[in-house]
Amino acid sequence: MSKYNWDEKHIITFPEEKVALSTKDLHVYYGKNESIKGVDMQFEKNKITALIGPSGSGKSTYLRSLNRMNDTIDIAKVTGQILYRGIDVNRPEINVYEMRKHIGMVFQRPNPFAKSIYRNITFAHERAGVKDKKVLDEIVETSLRQAALWDQVKDDLHKSALTLSGGQQQRLCIARAISVKPDILLMDEPASALDPIATAQLEETMLELKKDFTIIIVTHSMQQAARASDYTGFFYLGDLIEYDKTANIFQNAKLQSTNDYVTGHFG
Repeated sequence: MSKYNWDEKHIITFPEEKVALSTKDLHVYYGKNESIKGVDMQFEKNKITALIGPSGSGKSTYLRSLNRMNDTIDIAKVTGQILYRGIDVNRPEINVYEMRKHIGMVFQRPNPFAKSIYRNITFAHERAGVKDKKVLDEIVETSLRQAALWDQVKDDLHKSALTLSGGQQQRLCIARAISVKPDILLMDEPASALDPIATAQLEETMLELKKDFTIIIVTHSMQQAARASDYTGFFYLGDLIEYDKTANIFQNAKLQSTNDYVTGHFG
């Protein structure tokens, strides 16, 4: 028998004008398996929210549902509401590709295109019909500066992106994602393949980016969540158990299960 009362929850909410994105009664199923169990959660504008929990807790599944990446999985079914600017983007008539321009994603491992650094940024814009080189140049410089990569690559823009280090590749992927000016940036364990120096640089970049974007990050690193996020949500077996300011989660958690998890005494 569990020593925790899993029916007990502590989940903060925000005034409507501060909410960038929210879910209501969100369920995710893989076949008959319910991976996310009716999560209600709000994300504050221009803040970093970390999603933590043991492996298999559903945090990455939940994150992927926010811009409907789970649509790519045949056996996945998502019910409930995903509310962005008052619109439920989980409705079937929503143009998913247009929606993802507003809710972008950076994945666990860097996935640059096998193209030049420059074309990694411009590719989507060129496909959308942007041909003016001055406009493209400006998009490249602005997004690379925002991702704290410009000074390192400005003389090598036409070299292959695959020649960059892992940390640089990940920041290029961030630059590519933010080049279309999304409101929200989803990050699924973006530092898991990076060394400590590259991880620290990524966290510094995130802290700068939140001036312009709302960031939601899944991380297995308690230290990263404590350092880089404003709010933290603790997931367990598909449920959001506790959601609060990061300082409260790590120093004054309301629930014993949360406290035990963040201090390494969970079980």
